[in-house]
Amino acid sequence: MNVLAIGASKNIGYYACLRLLASGCNVTFMLRSTSVFNSDESIQGYVQSGKAHLIKGDALIEDDVKHARDEALTYGALDLVLFTVGGAPSFSATKGLVITPANLVTQCLLNVLCTISTQSPQPKLVAISVAGVTSSARAKIPLVVKPIYSLIEVPRIDKKGAERAISHIAGWKWDAEKDGEPGVDIMGSSQWMEREGFPAEGTFKNVLVIRPALLTDGECKADKAQAKGKTGYKVQEGDPSGVYTISRKDVAHFVADAVLNRWNEYQNKCVTIGY
Repeated sequence: MNVLAIGASKNIGYYACLRLLASGCNVTFMLRSTSVFNSDESIQGYVQSGKAHLIKGDALIEDDVKHARDEALTYGALDLVLFTVGGAPSFSATKGLVITPANLVTQCLLNVLCTISTQSPQPKLVAISVAGVTSSARAKIPLVVKPIYSLIEVPRIDKKGAERAISHIAGWKWDAEKDGEPGVDIMGSSQWMEREGFPAEGTFKNVLVIRPALLTDGECKADKAQAKGKTGYKVQEGDPSGVYTISRKDVAHFVADAVLNRWNEYQNKCVTIGY
């Protein structure tokens, strides 16, 4: 597969790309600073072998996204766009964890969607969201972890904006009465659906949204569990039910497994993953 990874300098995107590279995929990383991998022997090995490519760019700038796409296309048709953008949070006494800008994920994703909409055939799109992103989803979060979710309200609203955009292009029903519509402060404009290049409603079905439970830096349980014929984590379509945490490495394991081996099972779906 030929992959464009946006937001994969660390965490889920990074670990997923290592798995994709190990499987033989070609990965173009769009990075705000390509020096982030200077001392990373694993990535540098793939750079030297011609399988990993580092492109400087900011996903908040649409022209930068277009440049990264064009670079990725020099290695063949674009098979997968892996979108794992997330800001480095800071703590506010009144708002909990915050990112700058507050609509970082939504605006980056809108730029990506406007950029890849003309590709034929459509590439797979995998986007990382968060469990409890909508009001209906949050109602099903286990009571014991709900106080923690109150600390990530600002990033949650940003992820909600990203999911709203995906629900439109994928043709998924959005319950505006129950979940509300993200405001202009998140979407950037009340006319965001009319942006040049933005896919028409229901025309982009090659998408998977993953909602992880509370993320940890633990090891990948799936690698050990598979040796015993188990999965190591639970994947549920739609809203969460009885999931508490999940390691970033296990989410990455699921990303690679879904796109390489089980796309027919997960295409055009939104799933929650956790232990």
